Amino acid sequence: MEVTNEYWLIFDSLLKVSTGGILVLASLWVSRAWHEHSNRHNKDTPQKRKIQLLEDISSEVGHVNHSFAKYSALVIESTRFGEHWPAARKQELNSINSELVLEFEKLSAAEAKLLMLGEKTMEKTLRLYGAKIAFFRKQVYVGRQDISEQEIADLKSTIMKLREQFYDILSRRYDRLLATK
Repeated sequence: MEVTNEYWLIFDSLLKVSTGGILVLASLWVSRAWHEHSNRHNKDTPQKRKIQLLEDISSEVGHVNHSFAKYSALVIESTRFGEHWPAARKQELNSINSELVLEFEKLSAAEAKLLMLGEKTMEKTLRLYGAKIAFFRKQVYVGRQDISEQEIADLKSTIMKLREQFYDILSRRYDRLLATK
C-alpha cells in the first residue's frame, strides 16, 4: 500500500507539473497569436498608404490654391488701382508671392508622389494646373494696365477648371480605394 501511495504522489506531481507546463505553453501561444493578429491590423497596408498619400496630395494642392487665391485677389486689386495702389498692399502681395513660391515646391512634391503611384493622368492635370498659375503670374502683375478684367477672369477660370478636373480624378481614385478597403 505504501508503494502505491508513493507512485500516486509521483504521478500526481508529474500531472501537476505537466498541466502547469501545458498552461504556460498555451498562454504563450495565445499571446503570440494575439500579438501577430494585432500587428497585422495595425500595419499600413499598401492600400492604406496610397489613401494617405492621396490625402496628403489633396492637402498640398489645397494650400497652393489658397495661396493663389490670395495672390490673385491682390494682384487684380493692383491692376484696378494702378499707381494709386497703397504701398502696404504691395508689401502684402510680395509676402503672398513668396508664400506661393513655397507652395509650388509642395506642388512639385505632389506631382512626384502621383508619378510614384502611377497616376500619370492626375499628375499631368496637376502639372497643367501649376503651369497655368505660372502663366497667370506672368500675365497679371502689379502695374500692368493693358489687361482687362475679363481677360483676368478668363485666366482664372481656366485655372479653376483644371483644379476641378484634378479633384474629380483624385476623388474617383480615392473612392475606388476606399471601396476596396
